Amino acid sequence: MVHILKIEINNPEIPKNYYDSKFGILDLKVTLNEGIVVDVEMQMQNEYNVDQRMPYYMSSNYANGIKEGDPYSECKKSIVISILNFNYYKRNEYHSIARMKFEKPKPEEVVDIGYEKEDEYATKYLEMHVIELPKFKKKNPEMHTKIAQWLWLFVGSDEQVKKASKVNKEVEKINKKLASMSLSNEERNNYEFRLKAIRDEADAIDRATKRGLAQGIEQGIEQGIEQGIKQGKKQQLQEIAKKMLKRNTSIEDIIEILGLTKEEIQELKKEI
Repeated sequence: MVHILKIEINNPEIPKNYYDSKFGILDLKVTLNEGIVVDVEMQMQNEYNVDQRMPYYMSSNYANGIKEGDPYSECKKSIVISILNFNYYKRNEYHSIARMKFEKPKPEEVVDIGYEKEDEYATKYLEMHVIELPKFKKKNPEMHTKIAQWLWLFVGSDEQVKKASKVNKEVEKINKKLASMSLSNEERNNYEFRLKAIRDEADAIDRATKRGLAQGIEQGIEQGIEQGIKQGKKQQLQEIAKKMLKRNTSIEDIIEILGLTKEEIQELKKEI
């Protein structure tokens, strides 16, 4: 039975302004008992390099899995899981799995060797998973699968997290006892802080755009405004405005919600 041996946080530092785009990546390196190395990446902002980052992590973990002089048979499976707070691939699923698959052969290169069933994949040792949270939320799946139960831990309301914890004891364990992950107090606080940032930012925008202006101000965006005032950084409001523009929120609504001028919003629109 596969189980976790060790969890390492590769970049535990978090900038003070958690709405700033620079904070947006968390990397966890997970080692399983069969020697499998899993790199789990949580990425808030689209840096337009997911298709380059994932192969880099995957190949690095695979290459570093053996010592100099060891035979290739000692290489262990390398898996990369990217949990994205944005849509990246033009695919109609929130969980995409990619492996090194052979291309369809050209007719002039086919040789009749007699194989009734051909190999589909070049290797079983490299594997990539992409989870796009906006697609997951749009699908709004029930708690029937383990992946749905775990993802609701990231983006669900308190009620949804409670439901996930009720049906999945492992989710309940992580939700209640992050200490069981052998993290220091500082690392644990950083981990919780990032989860809160994902939920707060997603909820703020969703509430403003989907549930109406008044309710959005009261329940979501107002939280971001208050945070901006406290920290004295107008940049926070501008970052939220950019996200709302990307979701096709009208300029009038953004002005009403965030208090920015029409000119400021038009300038931000040019940057997108």
